[in-house]
Amino acid sequence: MKSKKHLLSFVVSGLLLITATAWVSSSKDNLTANFAKPAPKAPKVQRLLYVATPGVRNYLGYGGHGIQVFDMDNNHKFVKYIKTTGFSKSGKPSNVKGVDVSISLNCIYISTLEAVQCVDITTEKVLWEKQYEGGVDRISVSPDGKIIYMPSLEKEFWTVVDAKTGDVIKKIVTNSGSHNTIYGPDGNYVYLAGLKSNMLNVADTKTHTVTKQVGPFGADIRPFTINGSQTLVYVNVNGLLGFEIGDLVTGKFLHRVVVEGWNIGEVKRHGCPSHGIGMTPDEKEIWLCDGANYRLHVFDNTVMPPVQKTTIALKDTPGWITFSLDGKYAYPSTGDVIDVKTRKIVASLEDQNHNDVQSEKMVEIHFVNGKAVAAGDQFGIGQVKKASKN
Repeated sequence: MKSKKHLLSFVVSGLLLITATAWVSSSKDNLTANFAKPAPKAPKVQRLLYVATPGVRNYLGYGGHGIQVFDMDNNHKFVKYIKTTGFSKSGKPSNVKGVDVSISLNCIYISTLEAVQCVDITTEKVLWEKQYEGGVDRISVSPDGKIIYMPSLEKEFWTVVDAKTGDVIKKIVTNSGSHNTIYGPDGNYVYLAGLKSNMLNVADTKTHTVTKQVGPFGADIRPFTINGSQTLVYVNVNGLLGFEIGDLVTGKFLHRVVVEGWNIGEVKRHGCPSHGIGMTPDEKEIWLCDGANYRLHVFDNTVMPPVQKTTIALKDTPGWITFSLDGKYAYPSTGDVIDVKTRKIVASLEDQNHNDVQSEKMVEIHFVNGKAVAAGDQFGIGQVKKASKN
């Protein structure tokens, strides 16, 4: 009886030893396999800044004619020049009025006084160029990259266009001196500002009709920006060194914010003391152009109305301001590259011949393995999608 028990105990012990050995061996193999096959690295993102010129009127001395491309992760060094079209009837390069990107169509669009050109991002070839009734001002492309809203050149209407073909879909008549245009981040609304109106028109993108107005503001609207949740609009207006704020939901005027400690003075261009306003992507600050004093004024936007914080000196008169997608850099039209956190100028945009590049029309594009995967915006739009509690 004892020998049977001993035999049974010996068999059970053997089975346990085999099982444990197999488990240890299997675990060891798994560990070896895991060490042998490290997790694949995320593909490197290349961030480039595309600057369309002549982007300050038709001044060829600020970068010539074409697209100048800069490496945002290498001290904004010049990368390449892309040849573009966009000539006036006299054969001279026409003023660039706007720039925007369709990631889905792999195209960058440049509007000039007379026309819009569609350039393939990969091949850098002009796919089409079309002139439009009334000329073209600062365009805006839908988030899905399929539709372009084109303001006529300070005339009565906007033209809605198919981004792939350039074919006209519809005309929206506002009689407001069409000028600046922002396609909302949610794709449902487009914000239409005219040089001859103190009301901001809001168009529904399903019907391409104006369904709301915001204002009235203190004077005719110049550049403007919006927050990511599309509840607030911050506008420059004629005659004001500062900005005003409107409620995009109720349509009401909210606040007028005046720059303190600086005189309005004479400005080189645009005839407007503050021509250019942008919001940091985190929406904590408003950056405002001061054309007479060659300055940017920074405001705390965590309180309402925003409060003036500091001022940054620039090398020339600013007429526009936007930001990198990550919020690290601010890009005034002067070609200065500013570190947002330190307020210091860390680089200056220069072409291959070390000539100064300035433009009010620039956009950031991200690439992975040579393919465009994301783009910024030209308006310094906020990136916080939830409504503010202010």
